[in-house]
Amino acid sequence: MIYKFEPILKTLVWGTENWVLSGVKGNETKVVGGPEDGKTLNELYGEEFPLLIKFIDAKQDLSIQVHPNDEIAAQRHGCRGKTEMWYMIGTAPGAHLLAGLSKEITKEDYVRLVAEGRITEVLADHKVAPGDVYFLPAGRIHAICGGCYLAEIQETSDITYRIFDYNRPGLDGKPRQLHTEQAKDVIDYKVYPSYKTDYERKENAGVQVAKCQYFTTDVYELSKPVPVDLSGLAAVKKNFYVVMCLEGSGSVLGTDGTRTPVKAGEAILAMGEKQISFEPESPKLKLLTTHL
Repeated sequence: MIYKFEPILKTLVWGTENWVLSGVKGNETKVVGGPEDGKTLNELYGEEFPLLIKFIDAKQDLSIQVHPNDEIAAQRHGCRGKTEMWYMIGTAPGAHLLAGLSKEITKEDYVRLVAEGRITEVLADHKVAPGDVYFLPAGRIHAICGGCYLAEIQETSDITYRIFDYNRPGLDGKPRQLHTEQAKDVIDYKVYPSYKTDYERKENAGVQVAKCQYFTTDVYELSKPVPVDLSGLAAVKKNFYVVMCLEGSGSVLGTDGTRTPVKAGEAILAMGEKQISFEPESPKLKLLTTHL
């Protein structure tokens, strides 16, 4: 079966998040249409859905932040940690983001730099363009900056340690809570050669852009119909296949030929399908897919 959901739009101090598939308690998306109309994602799945799928539109810089891993999140909060990835859909001139450290620092350096408002001086700054991909394992300091519109795929968790927020007030006019001390023990202090994911762009074929224990993600740039074999997912307990539409419009055909329309900014969930097909209706259809 293929399902569409009513998204949850969140307005934040820096822009908006559109939660198109969410099993986060208190923020569960619901099925729209069909015999399961009104069911929450978790009710449909039978347990907590493991991924949170979003579109993020950053008008201003987000806070400098980091997320704990599964072990620390379970100990401190009784929930999953947060490993995530970003796919850049649209970028304004000069758009950039922060991901990872540009120089090695100690925990003591971190505390001092945050206190002095200088933590950005040791963060890797990346100019971004549409199609860029960044994988963010738990523990990596990061921040989306203004002018970025992107798709985010992450573990089902809403745990964020906010390290620095430019001393700005929240929507209520009060300073937003910081978690500087909690973040100190979860940060990965290593410096890596590269933080951006390189991949070969192809037309009318799936290209893998992320693979980890939590999700596998592919991008499709389509100008003609393309079938997708999902029979290999049958061996995965509670298998599913998420399709996010990044650009254009088209349809997803199910195993029984059922046609589900999808357009930019929407997502669908396929469960129990052995094969689906993507059919562009605009000159170009760009999709991001993910599964366990």
